Amino acid sequence: MKRRQFLQSTALFSVASLVNANELFTKNPLINKVGLGLFSIPKMLENDFDGAFAMLAKMGYKEVECFGPYEFSTEKAKASWNAVTPQLGFKGSGFFNKTTADFFKAAKSNGISIPSMHTDLDTLSNNMGQLAEAAHLIGAKYVVLPSIPDAERKNLDDYKRVAEKFNSIGAEAKKEGIRFAYHNHGYGLNNVNGVMPLNIIFDQTDPSLVYFEMDLYWTIAGGADPVELFKKHKDRYKMVHIKDMKEAKRFAGDGGDASQWISLFPYMTSCGEGVLDLPTILTAAKQNGVEHFFVEQDMVQSPEIALKKSIDYLKSL
Repeated sequence: MKRRQFLQSTALFSVASLVNANELFTKNPLINKVGLGLFSIPKMLENDFDGAFAMLAKMGYKEVECFGPYEFSTEKAKASWNAVTPQLGFKGSGFFNKTTADFFKAAKSNGISIPSMHTDLDTLSNNMGQLAEAAHLIGAKYVVLPSIPDAERKNLDDYKRVAEKFNSIGAEAKKEGIRFAYHNHGYGLNNVNGVMPLNIIFDQTDPSLVYFEMDLYWTIAGGADPVELFKKHKDRYKMVHIKDMKEAKRFAGDGGDASQWISLFPYMTSCGEGVLDLPTILTAAKQNGVEHFFVEQDMVQSPEIALKKSIDYLKSL
């Protein structure tokens, strides 16, 4: 082999080796599409709807999850919402006075999809048809109950009745071509007479009808281990709400009332800035069937800073 040919061959080998090394050390991100629960930015959506979606797109968020009530929600649901809005400091919800089509257009034009909708038990039970119609219009696969009303979870028998109701709601959702899921708060995680109430819901619901969305923050505040739950209930959890915690905190009681939740709001922080082992937790989530990952920092202050920190951290995993 002539000297020039030898040098050319050596150079090509070196380039090939470098490419292979780059492929070896370049990893795919843990979360391909980072989403946001819109309860993080309700005031921004209320005051600058278009600007809110533009901000999320610029940060790199690819999915959002909206929350009710909506125009089609039951009057009972709307009345319950109106009763709490004075404490929240805003009134906007649902599609924020936009038509369903305009809400979807605002998301789509910013490269954002809407795989999930939070709603309420009354609307799920009595108005599934219109809920499903809206879900199809915006491309949502899941309709989610964010919490069980206080009066319906007083004891273990209540949880058994809830499980029956969830099966019925799930069956109606399936008929409409969508899926029903339940999002946990901090209650139902402590044993009552040797039984964890949440396990009643898992054990007595049909896996083909009832899915789950885990809120990491409330799960940990309630004393449960997210990794164990993901592994134990593989493929039941399809979504997760990601919050980080400034310091390890538990509920003062059983996590059963709003005052206990609100008392822990000050300990929420951007992802990666707290004490939760998010890499381990989110890896377990992905390995056990979770499809959608939503940052949720309830009514966060300075969202342009806090939410940017969260997505930057999650995209680095």
